[in-house]
Amino acid sequence: MTTQITQTIAIQSSSQPPAIIIPDADLFARRADRFDQLADGHSLGDWLRFLGVIARAQHAALQALPDLPLPDDAALAFAREHRMPPLPAQSWPRDPAWHDALRQIAAAAAPAAPATARPDIARLAALPVERIEALAERVLHTELYGEDAALLPYVAAALQVLWTGLARKVSRGITPLDVPGVCPCCGFPPVASVVRAGGAGDNAIANLRYLHCALCNVEWNLVRVKCAACDSTAGIAYQELAGQGVKPQSAASGVRAETCDGCKSYLKIVYQEKGGVDPVADDLATLALDILVDEAGYARAGPNLLFVPGG
Repeated sequence: MTTQITQTIAIQSSSQPPAIIIPDADLFARRADRFDQLADGHSLGDWLRFLGVIARAQHAALQALPDLPLPDDAALAFAREHRMPPLPAQSWPRDPAWHDALRQIAAAAAPAAPATARPDIARLAALPVERIEALAERVLHTELYGEDAALLPYVAAALQVLWTGLARKVSRGITPLDVPGVCPCCGFPPVASVVRAGGAGDNAIANLRYLHCALCNVEWNLVRVKCAACDSTAGIAYQELAGQGVKPQSAASGVRAETCDGCKSYLKIVYQEKGGVDPVADDLATLALDILVDEAGYARAGPNLLFVPGG
């Protein structure tokens, strides 16, 4: 198992909790480990293991990223002054290195893919660059449906590598935004939130909630019992799976859906005290909770880019 290390940005002093947590170099490797752990005994075990293969390929692709162009000092200062994300997902020029990451991920995924997914991976490998860029635009605008939707998780996985690498390089240029429900690095919505357990050197973040970006994996602090979508503190409730099928060490035991009656949205919240949780992996291991909350009339506030609804 990979040792967990987090890079934090303090807001005023080292004794205060950090406003922002930057993804470290082993994030995807830990995510892969978590997928494997969650797969054991799970009804979706084969799929979760396949996602673990993708996450390991993301780890390798992140290590192989070249030096990427970054905003200059003037652009970073402008973003800080106006509280804007320095690497906006919908407008930052994508470095061609992300195509190399996509090829690496597809090559690693192909041998492990379910039979039904192999034609999709083969078709992805044959697409021209302009078609792949069009798919990237759909991912970055969260248009996760329509023609070729089955290809979008692989494209998204490569884009996650690119933006995670960028976030790690530009970490000191990221500042909290006035709009708490979007990522301060890239402006993308969160996939879930994490209640941190703290640990050696991290006691300042114990029991604090951080939203986790679905694209660049940056985390930012948001007070608990507050809607990440509409900023409301009223009408917040928590839904969870219960019953004989929920094991104490399963993903379901450490994941709840935070629902808001004001905007009728929800976002998963995972509790780190339950073990080495990962917001992306634990979210996908609790799709049954999504179904129940959806049937109750709530809509997801942020996507999981490795999953296409109905795909």
